[in-house]
Amino acid sequence: MQGNAPTPDAQVADAVTGNWVDTRAPAFARPYLRLSRADRPIGTWLLLIPCWWGLALAILHDGQPRWGDLWVAVGCAAGAFLMRGAGCTWNDITDRKFDAQVARTRSRPIPSGQVSVRQAVIWMGIQCLLALAILLTFNQAAIAMGVLSLLPVTIYPYAKRFTWWPQVFLGLAFNWGALLAWAAHRGTVEWPAILLYLSGIAWTLFYDTIYAHQDAEDDELIGIKSTARLFGTDTAKWLKYFLVATVALMGLAIIEAALPDASFLTLVVAIGGPWAMGWHMAWQLRGLDIEDNAKLLQLFRANRDTGLIPLIFLCVALLL
Repeated sequence: MQGNAPTPDAQVADAVTGNWVDTRAPAFARPYLRLSRADRPIGTWLLLIPCWWGLALAILHDGQPRWGDLWVAVGCAAGAFLMRGAGCTWNDITDRKFDAQVARTRSRPIPSGQVSVRQAVIWMGIQCLLALAILLTFNQAAIAMGVLSLLPVTIYPYAKRFTWWPQVFLGLAFNWGALLAWAAHRGTVEWPAILLYLSGIAWTLFYDTIYAHQDAEDDELIGIKSTARLFGTDTAKWLKYFLVATVALMGLAIIEAALPDASFLTLVVAIGGPWAMGWHMAWQLRGLDIEDNAKLLQLFRANRDTGLIPLIFLCVALLL
């Protein structure tokens, strides 16, 4: 099913106004960059931030920063951009018929006719190959984790068809970087990384439930499941549970990583990260209105800052 906007200048409905893709990118590249969500950078941030969490926590754990960690940080940033783009392309390929029936998504490149499925598959392959080239510069443990990440990425677009909890599968995919970056520094995956990963999944349930409320009515009409539809008017209560889980699991991850060698001051500063993150999530809850799509999108995008808060605290702790 095709839409009515088959031109390369057709901005996607929920893109950031005045974004660089629509204003500066060459016309021939715009449909592909939109397919990768380059006009909506929040997703790249949400994929990258857990990577940086994992790297910072791994350094806190052994107290042995290395010059190679700088490349891990940069490589994760580039990889997050590429794999977020590849994942979104895969999502749009599998969801093209559903996207054509939802007001917010029918302007996306495939349902609007800007890009064919064949072109999208080729573009996805290019992004995956570039991400693989970066991954191969990491150690064997990180490479193995990167390959394993393809499993949740592949499954996620189908999750909304068979479970009311597709946000769990998104969390599994989007927070994998916490495990990968920890492994890139430590050469293995250990309990603090696993606890951090679980914290990230709880955080994803928080922000993506908010995001999913934008499409709740359309999803009901076409039979798509989501936590937004499952929770309905009880959403705020469930979001409080996810907030508590996020903060508690991250706090445990930090304690497990820092003890017994970190100083008391280092531990206190590091623990301040999830505490401050929790307050930022509570601020989002106070402004939540599940009937106001503009507000929902604003709150969802605010989660870039939510995720950067504990990273700042971890970085300060590393300097102590």
